[in-house]
Formats: sequence, C-alpha cells, structure tokens
Amino acid sequence: MARIVKEHEYKKKRNEILDAAQRFIYTKGYERMTIGDILADLQISSGAFYHYFDSKPAVLEGLIERIKEEVETPLLPILHDPHLSALEKLQGFFNTLDNLRIARKTDVVKLGHVWYADSNAIVRQKVEEAVLKQRVPLLNVIIQQGIQEGIFTSPYPDQIGEAILFLLQGMGTTHAKLLLSLAQEQDEQRCIERIISIHAAYMDAIERVLGAPLNSLYRISADMVEVWVKVIKDDASN
Repeated sequence: MARIVKEHEYKKKRNEILDAAQRFIYTKGYERMTIGDILADLQISSGAFYHYFDSKPAVLEGLIERIKEEVETPLLPILHDPHLSALEKLQGFFNTLDNLRIARKTDVVKLGHVWYADSNAIVRQKVEEAVLKQRVPLLNVIIQQGIQEGIFTSPYPDQIGEAILFLLQGMGTTHAKLLLSLAQEQDEQRCIERIISIHAAYMDAIERVLGAPLNSLYRISADMVEVWVKVIKDDASN
C-alpha cells in the first residue's frame, strides 16, 4: 500500500510540473520559458524539480509522452473493435481526435495564439514528429484491414498512413490560421465557408490516397465551425 501511495504522489507532483510548463508554453512559449518560471509558479526548490526532471528538454519530452497517452487511450478501443469496418474505424479515428480538441477547445484556442510563433518552433517540431511516430502504425492497421475488405485500393499500403497524417497536419495548420484570423476578418461567413471548403478538399485527397469511395468520409458542417468561431470570439473578448 505504501508503495502505491508513493507512486501516486510521485505522479501527482510530476504532473503538477508538467501542468505548469504547459501553462508557460501557452503564454510565453517554450524558448522563453525557464526552469525558474516553473519553480516560482509552484513554489518548489530546484532540488524538488530535479527529482522529477533533469532538464528543460526532459520536461518537454514528458509533456509529449503525456499527450501521446491521452490520445492513444481512446483510439485503441476503436482500433481493436472486431465489429467495425475499416471505414468505420478510420472515421472513428478522425472523430476521436476532433472530440479531444473540442473537449479542450478553450485551451486549444489559447495555444493557437502562440503555437506558430518562433518561441514554440522546437515544441511544434517535437510534437509533430511524436504524432507521426505514434499514429502512423495505428493508421496502418486500419488501412491493412481496409485493403483486405476491398474498400481501400492503394498500391502503397505501407506509406498511406504517413501521407494521411501529413495531410491532416496541413489541414489543421490551415484551419487554425484561418480561425485565428477572425479578429481581422470582416466577412465571418466567408471565413466559415473557406474552412468548410478546405476540409472537404483534404477529405477528398485522403479518399483518393486510400482509393476509397468518394464522400465516404465525413465533411465538417457549418455548425461545427461555428462552435470554434464562438470560442475564438469569447477568447478575444476576454
């Protein structure tokens, strides 16, 4: 029992450090964040910090691992569900990622303001690399099932997962920059229509890469885009 309590306490304290680091990355960027910032925020000693992390890069690695765990946990049941077709699993994969973002939409918007700044270039690169490393094998399992079912027909099954993730990253960057530009955008409806059109274009590209039927993947609705527009507006007014 004592060991379980100690492990729980260790994880709790470690997560407090990661939470503080995440707040600073959101507000000032990874490059400008210092270990001293974390110490002052949590009112802990350097010795207490180094008990959990030996450097600032180690904190970043810890954050990335935590993100990977949080994402993988809801994805695995979809992947291993024997009753779902490959197309249902792929759509479930995309829906799960969307739902995770929606559940934290306020934080996602706050992060968006600093994510593409030079001060977060290292974080951005590390996260994108970690995302590829984690999710490509998961997607490949779905793709192999789809090929066996005859719903996907690409001659490059081992490369499709990576190609899809590059497309998703490109779409995500474009969507984020459009949404964050709403403060300067005079025509809100035009911005919403562009996001819907871009999403449809990327989904079309993914279907073509897979050799899947046209319109077999979900296209984002105006209602969903308006959810994000509201969060952006609320954030701007605060």
